[in-house]
Amino acid sequence: MQLSHEIPDYAYALRAADGRSAKVNDRTLADSFILAPDTLIEAWPVTDIAQLTPEDLQPVLALNPALVVLGTGDTQVFPPAAVMAACLTRGIGLEVMNNPAAARTFNILASEGRKVAAAFILKGETARFVQKRPP
Repeated sequence: MQLSHEIPDYAYALRAADGRSAKVNDRTLADSFILAPDTLIEAWPVTDIAQLTPEDLQPVLALNPALVVLGTGDTQVFPPAAVMAACLTRGIGLEVMNNPAAARTFNILASEGRKVAAAFILKGETARFVQKRPP
């Protein structure tokens, strides 16, 4: 059987994610970030789901997604009601899950050509141990 390496037709794919880091393409990120199939916004200044505000979601909503996947770290934790309302009142779906599940969901939806954006909350304390490769 012949195997071939599948290259996605979008610019950014999540290779791995947990509560402390994520691998986007070949880069390891240790700070919270926002991702769409064609956009990567690094150093999103959110480190705690309990402190998330509707204003924090503005960079995600500016990508005009039909669905936002919110990765909340090692465990699934729902954001404050005002954050959920910021999406739902605009007709944008919001799915909340732990980071590994959010990574899988993002990749599936992106591969289907869906208008999806994801926001991942990471604990930034590991940032000093992660070296970033140049793009």
